[in-house]
Amino acid sequence: MLLDTPVCDFGWKAPDFQLPTADGQSHKRDGLVGANGLLVAFICNHCPYVKAIVQNFVLDAQKLEHLGVNTVAIMPNDFVAHPEDSPEKMQEFAQEHAFNFPYLVDEDQSVARAYNAICTPDFFGFNSKLELQYRGRLDNLTMGKDATRVAELFDAMTTIANTSRGPEQQLASMGCSIKWK
Repeated sequence: MLLDTPVCDFGWKAPDFQLPTADGQSHKRDGLVGANGLLVAFICNHCPYVKAIVQNFVLDAQKLEHLGVNTVAIMPNDFVAHPEDSPEKMQEFAQEHAFNFPYLVDEDQSVARAYNAICTPDFFGFNSKLELQYRGRLDNLTMGKDATRVAELFDAMTTIANTSRGPEQQLASMGCSIKWK
């Protein structure tokens, strides 16, 4: 099912969380924030929308790290019903795509609910005070369409890193619904 995410609620505070990686390493929200912000991405392994953007997402996350903006990916789906999103498959997906950021399991789906995540991918861009400044799409590319890429999320997070404020104009992310229990 194709869903659209809500527009940015500027200043909304990032809910706290503590989640593990697939291999059991625990990460807390506050320990993930970079000097200039935090990008929280709700993704999964099997979604065709995530598969279409994962390369650009990882490259943008690498560039954002140099700007003091850290990234964390969170897998919110019910992986019992959707085994392609299991922790073991998450590890494979992260290695295959050279993630330079933690990929966390939201097994009870409480973090996805706290963030009001709607789909995969769903991006939340916070400034260093953990105030929401971007909730939009990765870029202008759509599945199967050739175009010159406009890195909307990267550009927004660069602005946030420099000014603590996101752009007024943002286009919502699109993707597959989260697979709720």
